[in-house]
Amino acid sequence: MSSLRQIAFYGKGGIGKSTTSQNTLAALAEMGQKILIVGCDPKADSTRLILHAKAQDTILSLAAEAGSVEDLELEDVMKIGFRDIRCVESGGPEPGVGCAGRGVITSINFLEENGAYEGVDYVSYDVLGDVVCGGFAMPIRENKAQEIYIVMSGEMMAMYAANNISKGILKYANSGGVRLGGLVCNERKTDKELELAESLAKKLGTTLIHFVPRDNIVQHAELRRMTVIEYAPDSAQAGQYRMLAEKVHANKGQGIIPTPITMDELEDLLMEHGVMAQVDESQVGKAATAA
Repeated sequence: MSSLRQIAFYGKGGIGKSTTSQNTLAALAEMGQKILIVGCDPKADSTRLILHAKAQDTILSLAAEAGSVEDLELEDVMKIGFRDIRCVESGGPEPGVGCAGRGVITSINFLEENGAYEGVDYVSYDVLGDVVCGGFAMPIRENKAQEIYIVMSGEMMAMYAANNISKGILKYANSGGVRLGGLVCNERKTDKELELAESLAKKLGTTLIHFVPRDNIVQHAELRRMTVIEYAPDSAQAGQYRMLAEKVHANKGQGIIPTPITMDELEDLLMEHGVMAQVDESQVGKAATAA
């Protein structure tokens, strides 16, 4: 158990976090690593590419059917997917009712008590990161995930979320062993994207672990509910995910306590790279045309 690495992928909703994490984990499994994915997003989409399924039955929904989580067995909630990756989804309540974070807490406790972490090299948590919620922070707060990888892009709100997540890591870093493993930039082809990602990483005191280029083959694979690693193993994009997996694997013990910045500093960073100015000029142009 001492060699078990508990990692988590956080990031703004819609940034490609689940796609990036599943492709990275598929590449790690190719390298011979034994993987358990714990999906912590109420959408339950953290394992679909590994299982080739729309959505896995969640611990919370199965517990509701059975009467309580104590009535469940590990085999009820765990499915085996590509390269023998073990998959579990925590699930969440109906929209607008209850706290989705409680599902994360319930699920992790159930998995620990039922031996789900035995015989694996990596446990990976896929967590919705733009919600400031104690439940979603649970893998950080309870010292479950020791290495956090933040998936972001050059868009302002994705950078804002990355900075916010860093604040959460900083809050619990001294009371536990949680560290920021690095940033992963999922390219959106925005202006100065690589430079912005590297600059934010530097401000946070970390590194840009990998810049994942945008490629339509990712969407082609997703339509078939597959990772690129499985769908197009010889593609350049599969090679990118393998490089990311190798960097994560080599990153053991390299995590840092981040140094988050203020909103003003984040805006200054965008201004320094001319991004805010370009946005402002385009808005002025539209206003002039309208007038």
